[in-house]
Amino acid sequence: MLVHGFMQRALVGGLVVAVVCAVFSFFVNVRRLAFAGEGIAHAAFGGVAIGILAGINTLVAAAVFCVLVAVGIGWLSRKGKIHEDTVIGILFSASMALGVVLVSLAHAYNVDLMSYLFGSILALDWSDVVVLAVVGVLAVAFVALFFKELLFTVFDEETATASGIPVRFAYYGLLIAIALVIVVSIKLIGIILVSALLVVPGAAGMQFARNYRGVMVASLVCAVTAVVVGLVLSYSYDLASGASIVLVLVGLFLLALAFSPRRSYVRRVFHSEN
Repeated sequence: MLVHGFMQRALVGGLVVAVVCAVFSFFVNVRRLAFAGEGIAHAAFGGVAIGILAGINTLVAAAVFCVLVAVGIGWLSRKGKIHEDTVIGILFSASMALGVVLVSLAHAYNVDLMSYLFGSILALDWSDVVVLAVVGVLAVAFVALFFKELLFTVFDEETATASGIPVRFAYYGLLIAIALVIVVSIKLIGIILVSALLVVPGAAGMQFARNYRGVMVASLVCAVTAVVVGLVLSYSYDLASGASIVLVLVGLFLLALAFSPRRSYVRRVFHSEN
């Protein structure tokens, strides 16, 4: 499998994204940003459409648009009297609608557009992998530099504010970092499925671990395993790569849920029968 250059690039790129998404998955689950991640991911469609219509780099357009949407989610939910889920739902719908209208104006219903929706990890070139690595390093560096602030903020924002921690900076910084990670991950998994990489690994990790370190390690193992197994299945049976990775990821979550030492359904059934 790895004798092919496209599989080498897919594996390296997939592992980079797996590591980065696993790091952020912990914060997404604890801070309950799963729907925000979904909204930002779908907002990327509007950014891609703007890039296509304006004739500019679609990745740059999507990145700028997603960052603006992420900041908008944070600002409206904090400053206004609108619940965060409502804000996300409105921006989610508006971004998708904008994307559809702009694509229709550009007459851009083509295969390239479909690759943004469903991903094309096997079409990565080394320049794409470099971009993934650079953004990934910057995103993880942000988490490493402000880890205590982020950790304190997601667990107890009021106490963090009283302690002088820059809660607003940590919150907006986290949203912007998530937006950038989503944008660079779209080419691998696609707009429709990318949020799974930000939600499922952390959710699986929480079934086993009792502290944040354990959750992050379990999340990392889960994400990396899903990428490797998903690519092997995709190559062996000629399946869609992005969807294969996500299905493996969900399968690992279900296994974690079933055999979790904290809430094992299998153990409950076994004890009930005995």
